[in-house]
Amino acid sequence: MCGIAGYLAQDQFAPDPALLRRMCDRIAHRGPDAYGQFCDDWVALGHRRLSIIDVSGGDQPLGNEDGSIQIVFNGEIYNYLELRAELVAKGHRFSTRSDTEVIVHLYEEVGERVPEYLNGMFALAIWDKRRKELFLARDRFGKKPLYYSLAIPGTRLAFASELKALTVLPGFEPQVDPVSVADFLSLSYVPDPATIYKNALKLPAGHTLTVSLSGEKLRKYWELRFSPEPGRSVEDAVEQIRTLGADAVQRRMISDVPLGAFLSGGVDSSAVVAWMAKCAPDRVKTFSIGFTNKQFDELEYARMVVERYRTDHREQVVTPSVHEMLDTLARHYDEPFGDSSAIPTLYLARMTRQHVTVALSGDGADEVFGGYRRYYFGALEERLRQKFPAWFRRTVIAGAGRYYPKFDYLPQVFRAKTLLSNLAAEIGDAYFTSMSTFRDEGLAGVLSPDLRGEMGAYSPRESFRARFQRFRHLPPLEQMQAVDFETYLPGDILVKADRATMAYSLESRSPWLDYRIAELAAKLPSELKICGQNRKYVLKQAVRPDVPAAAIDRPKMGFSVPLAQWFRSSLVDTFEKHVLCEEMEAYLSLGEARRIWKEHQAGLANHDRKLWNLLMLASWDAVHRKGRETVSGEVLAGAAS
Repeated sequence: MCGIAGYLAQDQFAPDPALLRRMCDRIAHRGPDAYGQFCDDWVALGHRRLSIIDVSGGDQPLGNEDGSIQIVFNGEIYNYLELRAELVAKGHRFSTRSDTEVIVHLYEEVGERVPEYLNGMFALAIWDKRRKELFLARDRFGKKPLYYSLAIPGTRLAFASELKALTVLPGFEPQVDPVSVADFLSLSYVPDPATIYKNALKLPAGHTLTVSLSGEKLRKYWELRFSPEPGRSVEDAVEQIRTLGADAVQRRMISDVPLGAFLSGGVDSSAVVAWMAKCAPDRVKTFSIGFTNKQFDELEYARMVVERYRTDHREQVVTPSVHEMLDTLARHYDEPFGDSSAIPTLYLARMTRQHVTVALSGDGADEVFGGYRRYYFGALEERLRQKFPAWFRRTVIAGAGRYYPKFDYLPQVFRAKTLLSNLAAEIGDAYFTSMSTFRDEGLAGVLSPDLRGEMGAYSPRESFRARFQRFRHLPPLEQMQAVDFETYLPGDILVKADRATMAYSLESRSPWLDYRIAELAAKLPSELKICGQNRKYVLKQAVRPDVPAAAIDRPKMGFSVPLAQWFRSSLVDTFEKHVLCEEMEAYLSLGEARRIWKEHQAGLANHDRKLWNLLMLASWDAVHRKGRETVSGEVLAGAAS
């Protein structure tokens, strides 16, 4: 894994090697092993390397024989050996064993179509000197990040693996986008392609961007197309999943450095470890985090897999400390990020990196095979909607939802207000409600008047509804999955994994996000993914011969931390100091923030997710915007490090 950065200069500016080095120094944690750069009349390409494949010969930037093509690349290509053989047969000559050089010669053959041939995770930039074009590409799911700007003086295009590398460029204006603040408070992340800044964007997953001296072209080269095929048998699907899954795992075990696996004790990571054990020449190295609070601890299930496959196992039992990780969250997640499971993920990555450089994970299986509870309830609600005419839902059911008491303190089975409101709405609205933290009147109330004025008529709910409109032809489950592949997966899950692992220079690989597996699952009918109340049904059937039944059949447990408790104990002073302060009036209505805070303190409601998002916004602002003291009291050099 690596970090990349660079820019295409305007006519009157020559590339500055010292400036390029400063950009790359900001992301040195992504590649501590080596630094390389390439500069010519128009372009500056920089690379921070974490050596994984061809440790001695794969330094970047890397070019073709005559130097007319130059690349910087972050990621791994799992089919590079097959591609290399095909290219050699066509007469291409290689000077390294790296997957990077395969991309260079493949680009010579197919040009901008190069990412369509790659099975892997990647963010890359290719300078084509003959055409005077800079070509960017990001992998199909957005596993690897790629930020860019077309609005920085002196450059036609600037790009980097992390946003902090762009902010060092002279002329970068860190103006906060009010729409992104609203989206973050609603969704707990800033969805692609936006960033927290007005003048920077994320290259969307499955896209390329070509910038020349005359203009730019954005192109979508891949999209997961859901086309459920009725009549597919469980047996046929199971066989294909087992074949592709085992192959995906084996491909991701290619490495010239020590390799292991995260093992949570859930079905997804357990299956990965099981298939690793079947093809590994030695005992698989596995890593688990446990918690002193047994409500969040899964170690007993992980140990079942360890015992069955005799893995070389290491585990650490922790009492998660928000103060220990708060500055790390603010520094490495360059935008406000509200998924609190980033904290245990950071603990796991830190412990794992002490022993290996690469770790396989179970990420992506829930999105691919329908594993979330919200999928089950969303599909159930849609079936219930079809039993009532639209006028009845809009009047009678909607009215009942408005007047039904909101019993947050009761068990969920007695809380019908949300169900009634969801039944009155369309699926896109209902799904937004299930996914969001602040919404509608609550969001408007907590935003400052100035920020609301800048936003104009923008609504996160309307934006989400528009995404669903593109998929209205699909069954309910597939609609939710399709939107998650555009939003939640690249904006939350993959950001969390990438920043947490790269904070400790650890590479994470996700076999379940092999695009071949996703394309197979997209063709399966909904009932093979959710059968009755059994989610990920066909996946569980596929891995049942290899994974302990207890790990498959137990209720799903999230990678959680006790936020509600923290906000009534260890985080009281931190929240009051950094959120309920004058400096946050640019973003928040402090009166509404105090009201939410007091309700939580009094036990009248559980506002833990809302309070966490407010704290994450304040933490980001302290570190990246103003360079003030961080939330745990340490002083950083500069606005970000």
